[in-house]
Amino acid sequence: MSVQAVPHELTIDTLQQGYRARAFTPQEVMEAVILRAERDREMNIWITPPSLENLAPYLERLQELEPAEHPLWGIPFAVKDNIAVAGWPVTAACPAYAFTPQEHAGVVARLVSAGAIPVGKTNLDQFATGLVGTRSPYGDTHNALLPELISGGSSSGSAVAVARGQAAFALGTDTAGSGRVPAALNRLVGYKPAVGAWPLSGVVPACRSIDCVNVFAHHIQDAAVADSILRGRDPDDPFSVDRPLGRAASPQVWLLPKGPLSFYGPFAHEYEQAWERTRDLLQLHFAVEEMDISLLQEAAALLYEGPLVAERWSDLGDFVEGQRGEVFPVTEKILRTGAKAEFSAAALFQAQHRLAEIKHIIAKALSGAVLLLPTCGGTWSRAQVQQDPIGTNNQMGLYTNHCNLLDLSAVAVPSVDAGPQLPFGVTLFSVPEEEGQLTAAAAQFRSLVEVVTVAVCGLHMRGFALEPQMTGLGAVFLEESRTSPTYELYRLPTVPPKPGLVRVAEGGASIAVELWSMPQSSLGAFTAGIPGPLGIGKIELDDGRVVSGFICEAYGTEGAVNLTEYGGWRKAMDMAKA
Repeated sequence: MSVQAVPHELTIDTLQQGYRARAFTPQEVMEAVILRAERDREMNIWITPPSLENLAPYLERLQELEPAEHPLWGIPFAVKDNIAVAGWPVTAACPAYAFTPQEHAGVVARLVSAGAIPVGKTNLDQFATGLVGTRSPYGDTHNALLPELISGGSSSGSAVAVARGQAAFALGTDTAGSGRVPAALNRLVGYKPAVGAWPLSGVVPACRSIDCVNVFAHHIQDAAVADSILRGRDPDDPFSVDRPLGRAASPQVWLLPKGPLSFYGPFAHEYEQAWERTRDLLQLHFAVEEMDISLLQEAAALLYEGPLVAERWSDLGDFVEGQRGEVFPVTEKILRTGAKAEFSAAALFQAQHRLAEIKHIIAKALSGAVLLLPTCGGTWSRAQVQQDPIGTNNQMGLYTNHCNLLDLSAVAVPSVDAGPQLPFGVTLFSVPEEEGQLTAAAAQFRSLVEVVTVAVCGLHMRGFALEPQMTGLGAVFLEESRTSPTYELYRLPTVPPKPGLVRVAEGGASIAVELWSMPQSSLGAFTAGIPGPLGIGKIELDDGRVVSGFICEAYGTEGAVNLTEYGGWRKAMDMAKA
């Protein structure tokens, strides 16, 4: 047993397997978490970081618990610092606001009762006001994959803690996307139940009537486990209601937005391409219909541009007025919009009536269906957000702000990447009565987009005879590329002639290939249909990447024509025609 045996990607299943196999102990898992948190200290993930002092009571308690009776025995989870953990400070990322609760928040209490261990309190956009992760006196939280980019917010530290191997799952809050945007930017699942389905007691309010606690995890299965423990009415919480999960069934229809979408930021083009690849995959595999989303956008505008924003001021206005200079200027500016004179009671009722109309229309449209949208239309560097903190933040909520206002359930999941270490995520929405289908739909979607990059060098390339094999298996062309200069290309004596790519110790060249993105679920069938001496192996590209691709065993080149001088199959065939 050792700390080194603790896997980097912490999941409920891998930890439980490790405990059963005695590969490591809960103590060693917590020690690994503490080491990783210290390693990433400059990423500003934690406000109350993991420490043996804080964790000791929970580790001692495990000795009294039977693992078989506690489904989260020894599982570490992180807690956003606007959610109460008994005896630990709550700051909401505002030191002057800090207090130390005597009781756990309702969600924390349920997880602890199941044997889980809270490891620390995570950074956030102050008072959960923001979607960028840069509005905290405890520092900008860095993106888990590309530190110069934003982490997303407001649940910034919670997402990055999971992505960096410092928790198996994490609690955040989600009022307008705070539990989905950070999931998308850090290649995670972000599960947000129906409003009221999980307790809100012990949570610092943002917009109390539509706030939700959410969970971040690597896999939808872990989010489902958390939901099974957290769901249910809390009789001591006035905002808690009974919202049964509903039948776990696949949706009859997948809805996609009608017409082109808007994308933003320095990676707008890459995000748009990732969205188009996602649409193509869905249309190949599911029953897809289109939906006008203009009503969603109208509802989203009501949250921050109309009188509904006054709910934030009703909870925090007295603190802001009484603690001048203690609130981040950009946070105070946003909070004070709720005190505008024109946001009268009459205006509020008018907004609520219009919202009810939109909710009714959207509920009918989503009956038996899930709606899929990009989670974010782009991202920014942390420096760019500092230059335009409000404009950039507003755009991050373009496809998320409508959700809670319309009483929708949602799960954000990774899709195809927009670029190297640049995740692209989508969100699936359902009505609460059919929330059970979100887990099934998310699992279906992930199996579709969990892809492998395959290099092809001949008949499977675009325009050649076997291209339909690629598209028929859901593969999507990515880009043209070249191998490292260590390969030879042969025209094999088969009918029809096929290319054979062979790695050599010397005398090789860089050979043109095409890179295709293929669903992981299709790779087995694809590989099984490849006749010898060909097969799928690892190919080194000229930029250093290593991908799966066609290779030929050396014996297969006997009697074959060496085409290496042409630099690729397409050019060799063009020359043969000439």
